[in-house]
Formats: sequence, C-alpha cells, structure tokens
Amino acid sequence: MPTPPRSVAELLALLTTDPGRPRLTWYSEAGERVELSGAVLDNWVSKTANLLVEEFDAAPGARVLLDLPAHWRSVVWALAAWRVGACVVTPAREAAGVDAGDATGSSDDPGTAADLVVTDRPSAHAAARDLVVVTLAALARRFDGPLPAGAVDAASAVMTYSDRIGWSPAVDPAAPALATPAGTTSHVDLFSAAAAAAAGAPPADRALLEGGDLPGTLGAVLAVLAGAGSVVLVDAAMAGALRSDTPRRTALVASERVTSDRL
Repeated sequence: MPTPPRSVAELLALLTTDPGRPRLTWYSEAGERVELSGAVLDNWVSKTANLLVEEFDAAPGARVLLDLPAHWRSVVWALAAWRVGACVVTPAREAAGVDAGDATGSSDDPGTAADLVVTDRPSAHAAARDLVVVTLAALARRFDGPLPAGAVDAASAVMTYSDRIGWSPAVDPAAPALATPAGTTSHVDLFSAAAAAAAGAPPADRALLEGGDLPGTLGAVLAVLAGAGSVVLVDAAMAGALRSDTPRRTALVASERVTSDRL
C-alpha cells in the first residue's frame, strides 16, 4: 500500500497512477449512472477548485456551505474545497445556529457564517452574498430554473476552467476542513481518519456505499479513495430498493465488480 495521502493533491496523485480505472460511480433510483475514472475525477476537482480560487478567493479559513445531498457532485465540490484549503460547512450545522467558537471552544471554529454557498436549492439562499447553484442532473448544461441575481450557474461555469490546477493557496493542515453539528475537523485529522479507515480495508477495495447524511458519506468515500480503492455510490432510494431485492443487489455487485458491499 502506498503512503496514505495527507491532502487532496496527494489523493488525486494516487488515484491518477491508474488514470482509467473507475474511482467514483454514481447510481440513482431514477436510473442515472455516472462513472468517473481517476483522470476524470481529477479534472472535475481541478476545474472546480480553479473556479473557487478565481471567482471567490477560496483559501484556508474560507467557509463553504455545501447544501447538497450526498451525490457525486457533492463529493467533487467537497474535494475541490479541501484542495484549496477551505472548510466545508454542512447545512445541519448552519441550521443549528452555532456561533464561532461555541462548538469546540476554539477560535478556529468556523461557526455558521458561510463565505460561499453551494446549493441545488437557490431559493433557500437568495440572500447569500456569494452563491453557486449546482444542478444534480447528469447531462445538464445549465440549472433548470430561476437563479438569484449574481448567482453562478455551476453547470456552465465549471466547464470554462482549466482541468489542471492553476495557482492555489497552500493548504494549512491545522485549518478547519469540515464543520458539522458534532464539531470541527482539521485537514490533518480528516486525512488521518481516512487513512486509519483505509488501513482496515482490502487493497484496491471497490465499495458499495449508500449516499446518506452528507458528512458520513464524504468520510466514507474519502476513506475508500485514500486506500487507492473505488466507490459505487447509490442514493438512499436505490439503497432501500437494493436491500429488499436480493437478485437486483447481487446483479449490481457482480456488474460493478464490488468487493465490499456496505449497504
């Protein structure tokens, strides 16, 4: 097993040692299937990270409210935010009304004040100063609906950026990376936890995971990828259907060459 990655940059370098291998495969009960190889995942994260830096000056200390369900796009946005050293804030934390420093007693706690909102529900954040609207549809070239004034449509904007990282700020390992109602996790602790989880998994694991709560899903996906593995991520509706339909579940496991069924 290679040295566990300590950052998104190292993670993507690990995953692109075999660039054509599937790393993130998404299924929805509505019939979507999206597959990202190591190279394609690297491209998506790089484009999104470039947008974050060039449009919003994202850097260590910046707070990105990720108001998206567990989905392949939310994985990309989280990795991009971490790639530039920013902190992903979950909607549950935002709704909890935790003031800066209250949750952990640390002045580093990002609290609820988001510098940027990334969402598929623009009407819920119309007053946000900086807003990126994400469509969850696989092939959409733009968001299908009205956008608040000044909002960035991710479907069209991301594609205009380079698929290679340009200038980006150095990641501070001690800076906040993930803020949830349970507290705040630094970049170094985020990747240490992923490495510890990966250490107990089979080499090159291909894991079938349910897209449940966003922080839990991000942690589970990161752990598999940190072990040089790959993920088959299914939405909650499909996970429920698979649990009650053994032949369908068996067929999916076989067709996707899943080695670790975690539903």
